Amino acid sequence: MLATDISPTQLPESKRAYTREEVALHKKYDDCWIIIHGKVYNVTPWLKRHPGGAKVILHYAGDDATVAFESFHNDKAYVQRYMASFHIGYVVSEQAQLPEISRDFLEMRKTFEAEGLFKVKPLFFIAHFLHIIAMHWMAFFVLWYFGNTWTTWLTAVVLVTASQAQAGWLQHDFGHLTVFNSSRLNHIAHDVTIGLMKGVSSFWWNYRHFQHHAKPNVFLKDPDVTAAFLFLLGKVLPKKWGQKHKGVMPYHLQHKYFFIIGPPLLLPVYFHIEVLAYTLLKKKFKDLISMLIFYACFHILFAPLMGGFWANFRFYFIIRFLESHWFVWATQISHLAKDVDFDKERDWASLQLNGTRNVEQSFLKDWFLGHLNFQIEHHLFPTMPRHNFQRAQPRVIEFCKKHNLNYELMSLYDAVKDIISSLEQSGRIYKEAWDEASLHKMM
Repeated sequence: MLATDISPTQLPESKRAYTREEVALHKKYDDCWIIIHGKVYNVTPWLKRHPGGAKVILHYAGDDATVAFESFHNDKAYVQRYMASFHIGYVVSEQAQLPEISRDFLEMRKTFEAEGLFKVKPLFFIAHFLHIIAMHWMAFFVLWYFGNTWTTWLTAVVLVTASQAQAGWLQHDFGHLTVFNSSRLNHIAHDVTIGLMKGVSSFWWNYRHFQHHAKPNVFLKDPDVTAAFLFLLGKVLPKKWGQKHKGVMPYHLQHKYFFIIGPPLLLPVYFHIEVLAYTLLKKKFKDLISMLIFYACFHILFAPLMGGFWANFRFYFIIRFLESHWFVWATQISHLAKDVDFDKERDWASLQLNGTRNVEQSFLKDWFLGHLNFQIEHHLFPTMPRHNFQRAQPRVIEFCKKHNLNYELMSLYDAVKDIISSLEQSGRIYKEAWDEASLHKMM
């Protein structure tokens, strides 16, 4: 039994015991209960105030969120002060214990905490921040000192693209609260890096990204596998949609049109349409101001060197086009070809391993992929500083072996190739289901 579990003799008279079946009835936006370490919380009033967004909690509504809570929060003592007012009871003693795999996972996490794997190396992030700034200003210097020629223009494009991509990995670190001990400092740094350095809303990022971590590769819960249904992923949804003749795209060709509308357009569409619309809809004017400052600074810095607004406009969107390729391939090699399905309410470790894979390590891959070649470790321990993933890896592999979980490790080439083959397979499933349904209608 966990140290935080409550025995029946410890039950305060003012709190009652609930079965898990009773808790499971409360899983709506206006009636949301969760279980954490055997305690039952009515978190309905907290949903709108939750920094990670309401949907992250709703994805565990009526369910046990113990391991998810432990995994998302480093400052648990601070968070529990807020939670005390939402505590309404306990899980009945015979149902209080977590399954073995979850208990083992929490023990592994405690071991990593004791060994300092959740402690940051300040020099790593200082150096990372400085090299981002250096690349950005090197681009400006090359254009300013040598003039705007094809050679200097291409050099500047490469430098700013790399700077923006690496700033993307850095904001990801701050967004996961992995750099500072203080959540407040992490949030401020996140606002600066994603807002002032990339021109994107931190609120939008939190809304999407924490859902992805809460339920990776789960339809209707992970925004990253929806993609406005331009693509159908996995084996389940393609078959369902094919049988019902649903869909807006020729999915049997998605492995081909992926190259046209996937890597080239994701960030340009996200950053300049979805983010702007979402920020205005949610009235996040602080984020909007940060975004406008970014665009103004980019224009002031580069427009005179480019020869005016439209030349700078082209320069900027070519950078976003290239960065989008970088981002899509770097992130989707770990997710897109893995199992995609509706929520089966798996335990935390099984859920994360089902939707992620790792790519073989090297110094260059660590830099290029922002250490997301260790996607399994990152998803299991989202608040662990990324420079410690490699240290955690051997024990994670042992844990997976013990619990018969597939710890998938691939070469970068095979992971990239698998994206295309998985899209082709899903498209084929859709087409076969469509043809079969058409045949039944004719009979």
